[in-house]
Amino acid sequence: MIVAELVGRVLGELGVGHAFGVVGSGNFHVTNALRAAGVEFTAARHEGGAATMADAFARMSGRPAVLSVHQGCGLTNALTGITEAAKSRTPLIVLAADTAGAAVRSNFRIDQDALVTAIGAVAERVHSPGSALADTVRAYRTAVQRRTVVLNLPLDVQAEKTADPGAVPAVAQLPASRPAAAAVAALAELIAGARRPVFIAGRGARAARDELCALAAASGALLATSAVASGLFRGDEWSLGISGGFATPLAAELICGADLVVGWGCALNMWTTRHGALIGPDARVVQVDVEPDAIGAHRPVDLGVLGDVAATAVEVHAALPGTRAGYRTDEVRAAIAARGRWRDEPYEDLTGAAGIDPRTLSIGLDDVLPAERVVTVDSGNFMGYPSAYLAVPDEFGYCLTQGFQSIGLGLATAVGAALARPDRLTVAALGDGGALMSAAELETVARLQIPMVVVVYDDRGYGAEFHHFPDADHGCVRFPETDIAAIGRGFGFEAVTVRAPADLAGVADWVAGPRSAPLLVDAKIASDGGSWWLAEAFRGH
Repeated sequence: MIVAELVGRVLGELGVGHAFGVVGSGNFHVTNALRAAGVEFTAARHEGGAATMADAFARMSGRPAVLSVHQGCGLTNALTGITEAAKSRTPLIVLAADTAGAAVRSNFRIDQDALVTAIGAVAERVHSPGSALADTVRAYRTAVQRRTVVLNLPLDVQAEKTADPGAVPAVAQLPASRPAAAAVAALAELIAGARRPVFIAGRGARAARDELCALAAASGALLATSAVASGLFRGDEWSLGISGGFATPLAAELICGADLVVGWGCALNMWTTRHGALIGPDARVVQVDVEPDAIGAHRPVDLGVLGDVAATAVEVHAALPGTRAGYRTDEVRAAIAARGRWRDEPYEDLTGAAGIDPRTLSIGLDDVLPAERVVTVDSGNFMGYPSAYLAVPDEFGYCLTQGFQSIGLGLATAVGAALARPDRLTVAALGDGGALMSAAELETVARLQIPMVVVVYDDRGYGAEFHHFPDADHGCVRFPETDIAAIGRGFGFEAVTVRAPADLAGVADWVAGPRSAPLLVDAKIASDGGSWWLAEAFRGH
């Protein structure tokens, strides 16, 4: 076999979940080798879309995904999606063709190692036929430790013959890292002395719901999540939902009142803490993480615990001297039951000639769409509405590819999530800016016959800019109304235009019907005057 075939076969045997990409001459052989090894391949319309599809698939399936791209321009086209994956610590392997060592004048030639390193991904390379097996296994091992790896495949090395390596060595999962006994004792002492503890769980805690819920019950702690872990504590009567910019008024009030805040696999960054405003001045702060450089990276902490979230929660629970009521009072229980969701908050409905209030739209969608859903959200002024108002069944019901804060990733995210979770209805929530930026992937959705719902919160421009820079000239960020429903039909979608609550009947009809084609909802929304979460976000720029 040739080296390209070996790489594909090895990754297939190691168990990668799915491959995405755009095939060119440089990655043709390795892509076909993946397919021959039993790895499903999805062809996207743009490498940027393919990168985000792979990212979302890995997040929602728990298995490393593969992105396959051509040398040079194929890699640069995918760069924003790869950067998002790298910042979010997604287990992703990018197979990037590279120019041959002697091709110094090739138009495709760039310093791919330097490019990859600059965005925070891990640069690896297949160096020779003799090292190809070890190089590929090393890239896979790095990826499963929650890293985005770019494995560069020089064309001359790809084409060389290599011996069949026989059985591919298994890559053992590293055991969960246990915390130090002194750190366990210190955290148990802080919890035992707290009257109003709050646990905030991040993406690093997504596999530790049961352990955290048991510890919280013994501690009297309320439960919250960062945005990317939304849904983790769904169904628990003491769950506050998301902490940060999307937090309900009640959640913000209760988190601010905490005397102990413990971040579990959570960065406690400016988004999750509203630039620190959600942490009371007298609150003690603890951070539990498997990465030493993550602890205290965004804010000072009183205690850092280096260890796996689930393992740490179990050991701290065992070290607690009994149980306590803590923050779990009858008054707090009643407040969460009455005001635990944004839809419980009263508001003045802005629906009128300009369109439907985005809150009214989101509540209506929450009512009409099946509860078993995966919600993916693009970036923009609108993004808090689907994030806050559309309930999700668990931590695999929400996918937010916003570590890099790039507009235009939401649709591709939905494709990857839908392929990872075909048992659920995928709902892609986009702004009109992001929808039009990524419109090529509407063809991918239609071609794959994914029965998803794409909701476009259409405010006829880049809303973040015209809302939050009110004194500026908005000629460069406002656009004429576009018939986005017609665009969807052109790609093979069913489509409805929503300007008022009654128009949501078209969505209900699609849900009740055969769902033989995906649905695009072009929602013409009324201006909210600027969302509070974007005001917070612009403070961090």
